[in-house]
Amino acid sequence: MADLPADASLLTSEVFGPAAGILRFRTEEEALFLANSTEMGLAAYVWTASPSRAWAFGEELEAGIVGINDAVPSVAFAPMGGVKQSGLGREGASVGIEEFLDTRYLAWRP
Repeated sequence: MADLPADASLLTSEVFGPAAGILRFRTEEEALFLANSTEMGLAAYVWTASPSRAWAFGEELEAGIVGINDAVPSVAFAPMGGVKQSGLGREGASVGIEEFLDTRYLAWRP
């Protein structure tokens, strides 16, 4: 869906379905502001031919996973999880097991 108002529910809530909201922007700063102005942060996507622009923009996005020229960036060997209201913790990869462990520290001084 194109030319949505900035407060459209498709842009402000976490939609798990085949839907995408498309907004026009004039500057990269405006695009970053629009992308980060939601309370959600599970995944974000950047499409560009410029590697330096993609990495710089991707580092500023407030999302747990960022796909750069990749519509399906989730892989088993990488941790997956959201930020903001999209959840806590990670699943997958070696860090995923940490959610199920109780780390303890014992100190003994004889």
